[in-house]
Amino acid sequence: MIAYCGLNCLTCAIYLATRERNKTKRHQMRVEIAEQIKKHYGQELSSADVADCDGCKTENDRLFCSDCQMRTCAKQKDFESCAYCDDYACEKLEKFFITDTEAKKRLERIRSRPR
Repeated sequence: MIAYCGLNCLTCAIYLATRERNKTKRHQMRVEIAEQIKKHYGQELSSADVADCDGCKTENDRLFCSDCQMRTCAKQKDFESCAYCDDYACEKLEKFFITDTEAKKRLERIRSRPR
């Protein structure tokens, strides 16, 4: 469940909120997610804007980052991960890595494995 950009969907707060069964706790998680998105990305969202997500590589409609440029690019190039791209690490990824250094480490590990 490693996203194209290197995020770990299994530890993503949005993914976890989607799976939370307690409605009160799920709402509170989404409030906190909206606050973190504003803090890290400067994007204003309400808790209602934090939609369900089944992970970056899902083929259904439950995808929070549906307009993600990195996801779109990797899918167009038919890559399982941005790590396999000849343009790694592109400007979009470098900008993203500023806020998520762990994603960069994950992609670097993927790149170091033999194909």
